[in-house]
Amino acid sequence: MISNQENKKRMEGWNITSPDTEGLHKCIQPGVQDCKVAHIYRLNLNKGSKFELESGELEMNPVLLKGMAKVSCSAFEEELVKLDSFYITGGMTVAIEALDDCIFYIGAAVCEGYGKPFVRKFDKDLPLGEIHQIHGHGVGQREVFFTLNPEMESSRLLCGLTWGGNGAWTSWPPHQHEKDLEEVYCYFDMDAPKFGFHVSYLKSGEVEDIVAHTVRSGSMILAPVGYHPTVASPGTQNTYLWVLAAHSHASRRYDLAVLDPVYENT
Repeated sequence: MISNQENKKRMEGWNITSPDTEGLHKCIQPGVQDCKVAHIYRLNLNKGSKFELESGELEMNPVLLKGMAKVSCSAFEEELVKLDSFYITGGMTVAIEALDDCIFYIGAAVCEGYGKPFVRKFDKDLPLGEIHQIHGHGVGQREVFFTLNPEMESSRLLCGLTWGGNGAWTSWPPHQHEKDLEEVYCYFDMDAPKFGFHVSYLKSGEVEDIVAHTVRSGSMILAPVGYHPTVASPGTQNTYLWVLAAHSHASRRYDLAVLDPVYENT
């Protein structure tokens, strides 16, 4: 039987600090971190730098979280500003030119041949619908903007941006989707002294055994199993890119979250 201490040690390993040095960094990889299907990269480019992003066997959803960049490939050519994103399938190469100092977070998963490349321009005024949504209520209300929504075809990925309220909870009530998907929360726009907590626990209602990860810009927290609510400190909005990676194409669905029944009606 696995002890509570072993569980806590496992969950403590889910907190990864992504590098801020120039270049492409493999932050989360199956077999290296505690996951089976989720891949996360961070690409930092200084102004004027050029980089060729090769997807290989993966589909990718890069999101620009700082700066401006020009991206071009066989499917598109576009200038990106903060919070714009693009999606590519396996076997593609995208030329990226940094028009300013840039940070990309990149969600990735094995490509099974589904999906078509596209660019998504961020629009904060987009009406509520498939891409722009409001989730939760009260102190758990948050705003969501999909960078790769369920209506767009892909192999295993679903991705989006979330903004919580000032000092408020996100992903409340707590949920898990461990039978079908892994998730990673990749935090940004939370430079010190701002911070939040990302909470991990494995079984319904057993909050005595939680691990609370302190999160700021650059923090990436795995959720391969268990429940994972988050909360911000006063004066902070928890702000993150979330990446859902399905165990198979058939389970690439956004409606498979299972709420913790102990807190479902809170």
